[in-house]
Amino acid sequence: MSDLQFRLESNLLKLALGLPPRVQRALIRRPIVLDGQTLSTELQLLLRLEKIARVPQAEKLPLAEARAELLRQQRMAGGHQHVGAVRDLKVDGAEGKLLARLYTPTERLGAEPAPTMLFIHGGGWMYGDLESHDAPCRFLAEKSGVQVLAIDYRLSPEHKFPAAVEDCRAAYRWLVENTGEVNADPDRLAVGGDSAGGALSASTAVWAAEQGLPLHFQLLIYPGTDWVERTDSRRLFGEGFILTELFMTRAEEAYFAPDADKANPDASALRRTDFPERIAPAHVVTAGFDPLRDEGEAYARLLAEKGVEVELKRYPSMVHGFFNMVGVGREMPAINAEIAARLRDALA
Repeated sequence: MSDLQFRLESNLLKLALGLPPRVQRALIRRPIVLDGQTLSTELQLLLRLEKIARVPQAEKLPLAEARAELLRQQRMAGGHQHVGAVRDLKVDGAEGKLLARLYTPTERLGAEPAPTMLFIHGGGWMYGDLESHDAPCRFLAEKSGVQVLAIDYRLSPEHKFPAAVEDCRAAYRWLVENTGEVNADPDRLAVGGDSAGGALSASTAVWAAEQGLPLHFQLLIYPGTDWVERTDSRRLFGEGFILTELFMTRAEEAYFAPDADKANPDASALRRTDFPERIAPAHVVTAGFDPLRDEGEAYARLLAEKGVEVELKRYPSMVHGFFNMVGVGREMPAINAEIAARLRDALA
């Protein structure tokens, strides 16, 4: 796709999702109501536009093409977001250096050491990188006043479980040991991510507590927490709402070796039975029309049962992937601003 075509389609998407609500409602005609929830009008219009435009489904493409297509879609939905400063650097991974990117909000430029969150991107453990999540990281940093250190961990199928888990642990240890390098306040550190990144963040948070490393908050945005059982939400929303059953099946096949233990709590957080003391408080975000909704909420309940301070917030009108949609519509940016405000409060 040429730059001109990309800009044209981006502008058309932004225009359509910026139409007055009454016009959007007229265009979709009948709202989608499922499981007692009503899908966002903006998202329903988005799904219709994708169908009309015959937007390719990544899970039906070869790996390299799928990665490129998802990047294109996420750039289009993310738009250009302002942030105070961006710096590319490298941090430790489990088997070598990882590319990383530090986002410093405007209010923290030239200031004293800042609250900082290690951000772990989503993408089914097989897609995504620093570019795919550039817009939401900029948005999150600028709106929260918290520095965001995003990392580019190893992906499957080139690197099977637990490579990504080990990279995230090494990167978090690097952050703890190098707060001066990124002007981070060691007393206000967090870890967070979306989807696969939410799952990896949950594992990292437990490991940090086991290691006695300082960690003050975990932000888990629609995390995948269970490869063992299939939930009602996976049955209800596995087709037609961005994240599909085929996508999840492909991700599972790519992430695990044939003999892997999928009940390992570093892969399926919901299967964890033993929790160390002093785990960081968690904020778990779920989306009403997301196949991963039920397992994310079940993990929040498990944390509460184990005595971990946890807050659960469901956005009933949302689909999986709304975290990346900070550049279109009204509802998605507003919800992401709420998440940013929660991060700000947690590290205040």
